[in-house]
Amino acid sequence: MTIFRRIILGEIPSYKIYEDAETYAFLDISPASPGHTLVICKSEVANLYELSDADLIATARTTQRVGRVLRDVLQPDGINVVQNNGAAAGQTVFHYHVHLIPRWENDGVFAFWQPQSLAKELMQELQTKLAN
Repeated sequence: MTIFRRIILGEIPSYKIYEDAETYAFLDISPASPGHTLVICKSEVANLYELSDADLIATARTTQRVGRVLRDVLQPDGINVVQNNGAAAGQTVFHYHVHLIPRWENDGVFAFWQPQSLAKELMQELQTKLAN
């Protein structure tokens, strides 16, 4: 059982922002910025690949709802919506969740990736492999 499941069950306290039948949103206790919120589905699934369509829709709906509250109340300059899958991507709790991270100009919260340039041939190869 993950820590998020224990939060949903009320075994571990949280700073709840929103809850409905399918989702739960609460403040991250190790925030990247003030208002950093986690939106989790109540179903016990580890990642995006295991998530049902219904849980994806419910989580997306709550993410938008809570994102609007963060925007209206905290008035950040922007917001990051982050969802990690697997340890290599930075996932530390293996229960599907979305981070909402309010951002202000020059807050220094993230150092984004360095854009790369890929050869046209590689881009075409990737397109061929990935396109449906």
